Amino acid sequence: MKAVILDGKHVAQLTEEQLSKRVETLKEKSDGRTPVLATILVGDDPASATYVKMKGNACRRVGMESMAIELPASARTNDLLREIEQLNQNPDVHGILLQHPVPSQIDERACFDMIALKKDVDGVTCLGFGRMAMGEPAYGCATPQGIMRLLAHYEINLEGLHAVVIGRSPILGKPMAMMMLEANATVTICHSRTRDLESHVRQADLVVGAVGRPEFIRADHQYADSTDRRIRRESARLKVSCDGATGCRRDRPPTPRPEPRGHLESDPRVGSRDLL
Repeated sequence: MKAVILDGKHVAQLTEEQLSKRVETLKEKSDGRTPVLATILVGDDPASATYVKMKGNACRRVGMESMAIELPASARTNDLLREIEQLNQNPDVHGILLQHPVPSQIDERACFDMIALKKDVDGVTCLGFGRMAMGEPAYGCATPQGIMRLLAHYEINLEGLHAVVIGRSPILGKPMAMMMLEANATVTICHSRTRDLESHVRQADLVVGAVGRPEFIRADHQYADSTDRRIRRESARLKVSCDGATGCRRDRPPTPRPEPRGHLESDPRVGSRDLL
């Protein structure tokens, strides 16, 4: 198999073109009402602020509107719960995105689960995850959904493949494993405490690195296909948690470079059902 770069930026551009047409159709069906994505940012983390800004820009590019809600770093759980409930009740808001992480004094899980299922466009609620895991209609988490979209674009059929997901976070590793299982892959979940990680990686047909540790997966593991999606900002530059394209065999698609993550994840969450 000839090596090919899995170009997330290219796939994101194609997706935006498709979304623009879908948004126009939604507007025509609803007398001109525009889909609105509400983003909630708590605190002043620069990386989170950048990500929320990317969401707003992406909304505008496809003809949607964004509503930016900002709360101070001193906000408490009840403050955030009230804000989310107001957005749940607002008929002009069709999707809600609570930017992760929130300050430590806030119960993030309680706030995620306050988001109404029909507005949980980032797939972060327990109910949304459960429906997705059971194969029921639901929005998928942004990063895993972006990976599945990337693999589908390059016609990488997961059926029968042994996929190793390294990471078990509720918004990345766990939903990633469930999505690949739904696609009929045989899935192994590893994490930072897995013994003899290298042996699991060597057996894999496909590896998704989602553990959040730079260079956690080394090139000498010599896995087959890899998709590393956990990107960290360190010393004002991006690093991935595996060695990059050098970690793949020459006859298989190499790891996407750091750039695609933001592009694929920041696509407006116009999901499998109409927002209006």
